[in-house]
Amino acid sequence: MSVSVSVRHLAAAALGVAAVTGASVLPASAADHAPRPRAEVQIARVHYDSPDRHHRSNLNEEWVDLTNTSRHAVNLDRWTLSDRDGRTYTFRHYRLGGRATVRVHTGMGRDSFRDLYQDRRSSVWDRRADTATLRNDHRRLVDTVTWGGHHGGHH
Repeated sequence: MSVSVSVRHLAAAALGVAAVTGASVLPASAADHAPRPRAEVQIARVHYDSPDRHHRSNLNEEWVDLTNTSRHAVNLDRWTLSDRDGRTYTFRHYRLGGRATVRVHTGMGRDSFRDLYQDRRSSVWDRRADTATLRNDHRRLVDTVTWGGHHGGHH
């Protein structure tokens, strides 16, 4: 009889532990499905000015603004900014200050702390439909912006 009582007490204790554990796991599980906070560095705006991909004038009027929403500078060295077709700009030795924005122009120019230049001779961003993708130095997705229709299954 004492074995039966002990088994009941152990079973009750196990159920109690499971109930407490389940209650404590539930909020963590719900937190896993909560929306992720936005990255510190975001694609703030894309300006695709050229009438077609091969238009050579005003390439510096085609740009992407990246904004650091944190108070701390972020080292963008080896980060990449690319379009849907894989045209990629790689950041070299650049730190984006806290609460700062840098404009990445398609054309040629002299880099400064506010403006960077891809030094391209043709347009990158398609005004009809494209995707701008920002990846960090570990190739992890930081932010993406898509506009226009979908081509070839890309989002």
